[in-house]
Amino acid sequence: MMIMDRIALILLIIGGINWGLVGVFKFDLVAYLFGGQTASISRVVYTLVALSALWCISLLFRDRVGSKENS
Repeated sequence: MMIMDRIALILLIIGGINWGLVGVFKFDLVAYLFGGQTASISRVVYTLVALSALWCISLLFRDRVGSKENS
C-alpha cells in the first residue's frame, strides 16, 4: 500500500468519525478544535477529507493480483 493511500485512509477515518459525531450528537469535532466551520483550518481539513475520498475511489479499481506491494 502506497503512503498516499495510507494518508488518504487516515483522513477518511477522521472524517467518518467526525460525521458520526455530527449525526449522533450534533457535535462537529473539527469545528470545535479549529474555531468553527468557517475557520480557515477547518475548511482545509474538510477539503483534505474530500480529496482523500476522491483518491480512495482509485482503490476500488486497482489490480492487487501479482502486485509487489501485496506480497
